[in-house]
Amino acid sequence: MKSITINCDLDVYDSFEDIPADIKELMEAAIEARDMAYAPYSKFHVGAAILLDNNEVVTGSNQENASYPSGLCAERTAIYYAGSKYPKANIKTLVITAKSLMHSMITPVPPCGACRQAIAEYEVRQDEPIEIYFMGASGKVVRSNSLKNLLPLAFDNTFL
Repeated sequence: MKSITINCDLDVYDSFEDIPADIKELMEAAIEARDMAYAPYSKFHVGAAILLDNNEVVTGSNQENASYPSGLCAERTAIYYAGSKYPKANIKTLVITAKSLMHSMITPVPPCGACRQAIAEYEVRQDEPIEIYFMGASGKVVRSNSLKNLLPLAFDNTFL
């Protein structure tokens, strides 16, 4: 048997104020999307904004359903819309922000497993890393230069 170690490199900014100006602008679009989330059951609002290589910005918010599995996360709402509206564009940056209506949310909230898999599909397809920033409603902001840091052993089309 052989043991392997997998490392991930993440950058952590102390606050929203510390992130680069262009990312602040993108995060503000995600915050606006977050405020339009439909989350009457969980009261957990998430917004995502994507910057494409054609300089278009696409946003999404989580959309819940009384039949929980039928809802969709903000990240996948945005990424699937980007893929549908701009099928030839590559995703450069994805930013995510989450806010609970039940308690303070200062811990950065990363994408869930299903969203990581969806992001992986696009990162593999475009053969370029997708830079990802995520935060709570306030507090620290985490940056990953690629989805591979968040999902190092991704399942992709090479297994099929």
